[in-house]
Parts: sequence; C-alpha cells; structure tokens
Amino acid sequence: MANRHLARSVVLQVLFERDASNGSMSVDEALGRLADYSKEFGARESDSPFMKNLLQTCAAKQKEIDEVIVRAAPEWPLEKIAAIDRNILRLGLAELLYADRAQVPAKVAINEAIELAKSFGSASSGRFVNGVLGAVYVELGEPGKNEGGERKKEGQKPAKMPVEELIGAVVYAREGGEVYLALVHDIFGHWTLSKGKLQPNEEHEAGVMRKVREEIGLDVTVEDQLGENEYIANDSKASGGKKKRHARYFLARASFADLSLKKEGGLDDAQWFPLAAVGDLNFYDDILPVVTRAINLLAQKDRK
Repeated sequence: MANRHLARSVVLQVLFERDASNGSMSVDEALGRLADYSKEFGARESDSPFMKNLLQTCAAKQKEIDEVIVRAAPEWPLEKIAAIDRNILRLGLAELLYADRAQVPAKVAINEAIELAKSFGSASSGRFVNGVLGAVYVELGEPGKNEGGERKKEGQKPAKMPVEELIGAVVYAREGGEVYLALVHDIFGHWTLSKGKLQPNEEHEAGVMRKVREEIGLDVTVEDQLGENEYIANDSKASGGKKKRHARYFLARASFADLSLKKEGGLDDAQWFPLAAVGDLNFYDDILPVVTRAINLLAQKDRK
C-alpha cells in the first residue's frame, strides 16, 4: 500500500471511531488514537505531520464539510449515509476543499477517497463517493481538469450542450473615504459574487438589480460591464448530463448598508470588505479576475 494511501487509511480509522463516539472524542484524544493506529498499521513517521493536519482539518471543518455533503447528496440525509462512507466523504472533502492543491491535486483527493471506499466500504461505496465528490468537483470549476490529460484532437468539435445564462455583480460602496466590496460566502469555503439565472426576456442590468436585491438585500445602480466567463455544470435533465453556464458580470454601486443574506443556493455568509482585505480572501479561479478588473476600474474612477 502506497505510503500516503496508508496514511489516509489511518486517519479514516480515527474519524470512524470519533464518529461512533457521537462527538464525545476530543481532538486531543483523536490525535492520541492517531498515534496508536499509526503504530498498529505501520505508517511512516515522516507522514505524521500530514496525518495530523488532515485529521485536524476534518475536525475543525466538519460542520462546513457536512453541509457540503448534504448539498451534494440531497437525497441522502447525513445520518442515513453509512458511517464508513460518511467519514470517507469527510476526509475526501477536507482535501478537496482545504488542502494545498500543489501538494494534493483535486483529482488525487477524489481518487484516494474512491480507493478508500473500495477498500473499506460496501460494493456500492466507490460509486457513491465518486458521485458526491464529482458533484462538488464540478461546482468548484473542475480544477486541474486538463492536467496530464490528452489534448483535444485538432478540428474536433465540442459536444453541444444547453446553455444557461447567468448574471452577477461586484457590488461596491463608499464609506468614510474607503471603498468596500459586498461579497457572499458559499458552503464550499469560497468568497464569491452575487450571481444567478437571467430570467426569460430580462435585460442584464435589470437582472443584476433583481438578483442583488434578492440575495443580499441591496438596491444597486449598474455602472460597467466587467466581463464574461463560461463553465460546465452537472444537469441531470440535460442530454449528456451536462450544461454550459455563461456568466456576465457587472460593476454595481450601492449604499453602505447592512447586508441581509438570503440563505439558499449554498450561501452561508455575506460581508463588506475594504479593498485592502480583498486580496487575502479565497476566491474561485474564474471569479478572481472579475474582482481584479473591478478593483482596477474603481481605481481609474478615483483618479478622474
């Protein structure tokens, strides 16, 4: 058994035991059990920091991770998922959502969890874990999708799929000589923008005003278009099970007022951030360029 795979197996044993204790096992006790299982299974001493970090991440982020599981597998109440599958998902999502991707690429996190499911779960565990983690992977924008993969053959046409039009906005306000951005936080651990479907026959600017008001309770004035992007998402109703989402983003001005988050669609927080703090936030790869363009445009406005 490969060393890191063995290390993950050891962490899984502790997670399973901690789960069986109904949360009564403290993190310190869990780390003690980790040391015991490491000796029992013959894990390398050099993998001890990796195992401790993974176990601590699973414990510290369990609430957020469980919310992701519920969102990704809505037909399976958390308590109805087999205990071993539940904890394999927790371990896999801890790596998929919170690990350094330079150390643990997304595909590695998913594949390792699937192998754990095949080794320790039932005959259907591998498919179940693959389905849940795969859904989260798509929501994350399929990071590293093309790494190591074959390039498309020259002239090959991409398969046609339905297109869903989205609108979103970088919402800003000025207060006390500072510029602030209103951002929303999702259960996958990222700060992102107010965004949603464009309704039939709805103008883009009207859609932005509607969505921002619905999502965070602000009235906005749309000022500039920031750009567009596209990504692929799961859609069980579409041919091939996929759909293309085409998003168009705008810069929108609001008053600096309290945010009222509509907690649905996987959002769990909304906050105003001064521009100086925005660079430290965790954004999706396709959202960061939009935010950067907005900040540059705001800087240009201030120079005029």
